[in-house]
Amino acid sequence: MSALHPGVHVLSCPTRWSDVDENGHINNARLVGYVQEGIYDMFCHHETAVRDALFPSGFIIARHEIDFLEQLYHRPEPLSVQLTVERIGRSSTHIVVDVCRAPLTFMRARTVVVARDRESGRSRKLSSNERSFLEAFMPDEVRVPAAQAVPAVPTAPAAPAAPVTAPPPQRVAARSGAALPHRTRRRCRASVA
Repeated sequence: MSALHPGVHVLSCPTRWSDVDENGHINNARLVGYVQEGIYDMFCHHETAVRDALFPSGFIIARHEIDFLEQLYHRPEPLSVQLTVERIGRSSTHIVVDVCRAPLTFMRARTVVVARDRESGRSRKLSSNERSFLEAFMPDEVRVPAAQAVPAVPTAPAAPAAPVTAPPPQRVAARSGAALPHRTRRRCRASVA
């Protein structure tokens, strides 16, 4: 974790001249490489993951969902690859990765990472230590401490609700040349020390 970005795993990653494509900017396939380097760094090189021998059989990338937001050019200043945890499941976690060079975010990826069982090569249940490690990277508004969890209180059964009938489906004529909704550009928030 970073003093400038608490609750975020940050990897400083330089761009290379060999990453530049014929259009003069960093190739989008190389940007995916930065995401994978950030995930590998978090799961295999973070001091807690190393100290507690977490993810001993590694992990599997099950899914990448990527938004390319800005064109990225090769410059001497390194990129900031910032990882947060969006959700933790039984055997997987959803990681959000922002590839930034202040003040811009060039790419945002949502990646599903699955804990791997060495013998079967399939997914396995996350350990309690691995869950604690991942929870440290969740934003405060997403994280729900176990101490605050309220046990379910049994209640009297509710009266059956009246059946709801859906209106019949309607056909919508497609319009050619319809404008797509405009996407706003995301900006990387730089912390001030």
